[in-house]
Amino acid sequence: MNITKRIIARLDAKQDKLIKGINLEGWRIIGDLKEYAKKYYLHGADEILIIDSVASLYNREKLKEVIKKITKDVFIPITVGGGIRTFKDASDLFLSGADKIAINSAAIISPNIIKKLALSFGSQSIVSSIQAKKISKGKWTAYYESAREDSNMDVIEWAKKCQDLGAGEILITSVDRDGTENGYDLELAKEISKNISVPIIFSGGYGNFSDLISLNKIQNIDAFCIGTSLHKNLSKIKGIKSQAKKKNKLIR
Repeated sequence: MNITKRIIARLDAKQDKLIKGINLEGWRIIGDLKEYAKKYYLHGADEILIIDSVASLYNREKLKEVIKKITKDVFIPITVGGGIRTFKDASDLFLSGADKIAINSAAIISPNIIKKLALSFGSQSIVSSIQAKKISKGKWTAYYESAREDSNMDVIEWAKKCQDLGAGEILITSVDRDGTENGYDLELAKEISKNISVPIIFSGGYGNFSDLISLNKIQNIDAFCIGTSLHKNLSKIKGIKSQAKKKNKLIR
């Protein structure tokens, strides 16, 4: 049975710049973050995901001021992550206009922050961001600190714990596939979907429409992230939705 799934434009950020790398490293500047967010909104993205992918690494100030500017022109849900360490960090981002926050490193260091944030802001606004690296067939480890530190925790078990603590959505980023345009890690998607009941956002590897069709067959995946292919103008959201409509695949 087909279900309606969201297309989320993923924007990795460094201050007010859009950046992109491969396997969450080797970052290069693509352009102005605000302009790309507006562009993808106008092109029909269902949501925007902004991850300050080097904030944890450099312990930088968050995206508060940039988010305030973006929300003046973008009127779809915006999730913001990267460098969120404290309750105040999260609160500041909500006050800046973020609809949801994505949390990774702080949750691995102190898991109860998920519960605290969910109780204060509602589970629907808390996304557990998990950076997954494959270590063997059917096994993935959760990474943090911009995918440089190994938590030694199994991705599936960690995702289940995040759900139990109150995360309203789980964002899975395949570090191995990120930026490669070689297709989503379907094995990982299947394993996650078997064990998680809250909405799952899957990121890392989109190259063309056939990748989306393959992931679409996994029913419990609620949303697709697309980044590199959009930034390189190899794919356009309106085109993806048009193709989906023709093939009777229910994409929002």
